[in-house]
Amino acid sequence: MYKGPSGMWSWLFHRVSGLGILLFLFVHIVDIAMIGFGPRVYNESVLLFDSVIVRLLSLALVAAVLFHSFNGIRIVLIDFWKKGVRYQQAMFIAALVLTVVVFLPFAYVILIPKLGGVALWFVQPFANLVHP
Repeated sequence: MYKGPSGMWSWLFHRVSGLGILLFLFVHIVDIAMIGFGPRVYNESVLLFDSVIVRLLSLALVAAVLFHSFNGIRIVLIDFWKKGVRYQQAMFIAALVLTVVVFLPFAYVILIPKLGGVALWFVQPFANLVHP
C-alpha cells in the first residue's frame, strides 16, 4: 500500500502533518501557561499571534489538520473497503485536492487582516465573479 510514489508521499505527509499538529499542541500549552505569569505577560505573548510569521504558521497548521484528516479518511477506506487499495492513488489525489480547496478560504480569512491591500488586488477579480 505504501509502495510507489503516491503511497510513499501520503505516508510521509501524514507523519509530518501529525508531528506538526503535535508541535502546535505543545506551543498552545506553553501559550496558555503564560497566564500564570500574570495578565501583562499573557497579553504580550498573545500579541505575537498577530504577526505575519505566526499567521503563516497558523496557515501551516490549518493545512496540516486538513490534510491529516482527509488522508486519515483515505486510510480508513483503504483498511475497511475491499477495493480501497485499488483506488488508493485516486483517494490520495482527492485528499490533496480537498485540502487545497478547503484551505483557500482559511488562507483568505487568516491573511487578509495583515495583507489588506496586497491581498485585495488578487482576490478582487474573483469577488466580482461571485457578486456581479
